Amino acid sequence: MKTMKCSQLGGACDIEFKAETFEEMAEQSKQHGTEMFQAQDEAHLKVMGEMKEMMQTPGAMEVWFEKKRQEFEALPDS
Repeated sequence: MKTMKCSQLGGACDIEFKAETFEEMAEQSKQHGTEMFQAQDEAHLKVMGEMKEMMQTPGAMEVWFEKKRQEFEALPDS
């Protein structure tokens, strides 16, 4: 089991997600992002806008995603 904060995954807060795999972690982060979007949380909307801009560059999102996967893999088990 590994732990990452929303902010480590490109988000805007320190809520922690715990997961066995990076895919599980990414899904938790996605669900949290959806909740924050629905709540119109300003800090999260700001970083979502930055991600949307990054997605305009071909391949940038894939590179970002792989970097986060490597960060996850390097974490000690919690």
